[in-house]
Amino acid sequence: MDEAETLAEDGLRWLLAAARETEGGGLAWPADPSDDELEPTLYGGTAGIVPTLLEARRHFGDDSYGDTALCAARALETFVEGLDDDSLYFGRTGVALALRAVHDELGDRAAGAAADHALRLIRSRFDGTRWGPLFELMGGNAGIALGALAVGDPELAVLALEPYLRTAEKTPAGVTWAHRPDTESRLYHISHGALGIVYALAHVGRATGRADLVELALAGAANVVAHDEAGPDGFLVPHSDPQYRPDRIERHSYGWCHGPAGDAQVFRLLRDVSRETAPAWSALADRCWHTVTHSGLPRRLRPGFWDNNGRCCGTAGVLALACDRIAEQDDAPGFAHTLVTDLASRALRDADGARWSNVEHRATPSDLEPRTGWAMGNAGIVRELLRFVRLSRGGDPAYAFPWPDQPPVAHRAGR
Repeated sequence: MDEAETLAEDGLRWLLAAARETEGGGLAWPADPSDDELEPTLYGGTAGIVPTLLEARRHFGDDSYGDTALCAARALETFVEGLDDDSLYFGRTGVALALRAVHDELGDRAAGAAADHALRLIRSRFDGTRWGPLFELMGGNAGIALGALAVGDPELAVLALEPYLRTAEKTPAGVTWAHRPDTESRLYHISHGALGIVYALAHVGRATGRADLVELALAGAANVVAHDEAGPDGFLVPHSDPQYRPDRIERHSYGWCHGPAGDAQVFRLLRDVSRETAPAWSALADRCWHTVTHSGLPRRLRPGFWDNNGRCCGTAGVLALACDRIAEQDDAPGFAHTLVTDLASRALRDADGARWSNVEHRATPSDLEPRTGWAMGNAGIVRELLRFVRLSRGGDPAYAFPWPDQPPVAHRAGR
């Protein structure tokens, strides 16, 4: 545990050194330290780094991390007006979420006011059906709904989700949706596919008493389950049908974004939303975990199989689920330890701190520049390492800032 904690500290040190000062005393980050352009988004930039700063403040009891989060909020306030994207991961909703977190955790009124302003802008840009070409969790309505609910605007959350009621496509097993209007492919998983929409419908539907949204979520999940290729012990659904961009995208993945590590998070939520069928959803989450733990990851078995350390597509995202299972089900921690050991072995460490390089086997050189943000970089990895250390020491499994598409732990094991 001490080594994992030291690794997280080194990762924070490298991350802080990559910050750039903005006008007015703010701090912001580029996605890659070599970039000149500052990145505000939840996916790859400053908004996604704020939750890690809040996590570090809570974990270490060190207010300097909170001070840095305040400086990040000052920078994010300046991005609110100029963003062209309103989505959760790539735009204004993610910025609003980070600003609200700074308000709630640190009592910063300016951040809260900026979050409210961002929501007003988001609402004004809705065309009655969508905000842009993407129509899913990361870049579209589903993510905006989750962010709006988390920031305290359930009406906007429902407004964002009601279009799914009229755009759902009936299938033999349930319903599905197009993730964008210019493709015949139908994606299945949480980041860009049907399960991300399912998550938002179920979560917001439960929170607002909209049974029709919950019912639609269950129909969407049923269609995805019908495409399982690994039963009865496992659960593995392809990326999409027809395969979207088959020249670049693997048909089967295992991480949060397009694989069973993310599918399990949706099934955990449905377990809590649909009490009558909770055992069935729990069993599906267990089957997802069986597939993940028997897939060979985190070993690099072949090019393209498991080339990412990050929270979105890689090892840190699987670690998040492993820790959820330890807290909820008293799972043995062995696989979580395997994941942390792998992260430690792949870290690039020197006097500047620790960071991680992902691999793109189709590029030369294949080792990519280490990134700063939540999805592919230090922020997402450090956040999961800190939680793993705390949980391993018998601490609280809750995050300082709950991510909008990861269910909180339902109960502590043994209670």
